[in-house]
Amino acid sequence: MTTREKNPAAREKNPAATAADPVRNHGSVFWAVSDCWNITRRTLTHYQRHPSAVIWQLGFPILSVLLYGYVFGSAMKVPGGGDYREFLMPGMFAMTMAMGFMNTAVAVVTDAAKGVVDRFRSMPMAPSAFASGRGAADLVVAAAELTILAVTALLMGWRADAGVMAGLGAFGLLLLLRFSLIWVGVWLGMLVPTPEAAGGLYAVAFPVTMISSTFVAPSLMPGWLGTIAAWNPISSTATATRELFGNPVAGGDTWVEQHALLMALVWPLVITLVFLPLAVRRFQHLSR
Repeated sequence: MTTREKNPAAREKNPAATAADPVRNHGSVFWAVSDCWNITRRTLTHYQRHPSAVIWQLGFPILSVLLYGYVFGSAMKVPGGGDYREFLMPGMFAMTMAMGFMNTAVAVVTDAAKGVVDRFRSMPMAPSAFASGRGAADLVVAAAELTILAVTALLMGWRADAGVMAGLGAFGLLLLLRFSLIWVGVWLGMLVPTPEAAGGLYAVAFPVTMISSTFVAPSLMPGWLGTIAAWNPISSTATATRELFGNPVAGGDTWVEQHALLMALVWPLVITLVFLPLAVRRFQHLSR
């Protein structure tokens, strides 16, 4: 029997025992936080025992930095001038945080395929715990990934010239983007039927991250494509972090590009408000 009595009738038959047990008197908020922590700890323990998962997640962005920074970097131009590698790195930070939602989706659908999600649903746990616990764990891993990627960038010669506080604010925006997209990953992970099907989502995620200001300024793209890239939430975060880091910024005349810092806050808020409830609701309505 768990600390939370599964049988309500048993509690009704023995109210004195329930009143005397301080554990059972905790409210729903306590159990939501406690269950969230248990899911978070379980996920982080998995990463600790399988560090290759984090190494694999970092492989693509590091290779992309080396490829675009050293192989193609000499041919790339930054509107208004400036070093391309300094322009590239904030975009790569944003792209790495954005692509992370695919790792979340694959992890969730893998748990579902192994019956882990059904096991969680059979337990007396808070409905929000699975999504919130997964989100907290992925945010910790994302912070570690961002730290390693930043060290790689520093070794390549990238510098943040706008000061410590501005730099911390930029990293905060990057983690905010990752936090919002976690819920997209959790929701998608509970929609797709198999881990193999989740792998197919990369065909959608890759162009979404590429059609942005990650590698080139939207003003250098064809008109219609540049408009799509400018309104991409990843572009707003990339441009805002470039401004905060003091790196070259992709110039643009559109409203969204001129208010990149504002939109780097608005986009994650909107994404979270939409997909967090969807993820929790999807978990609640999974077939038993």
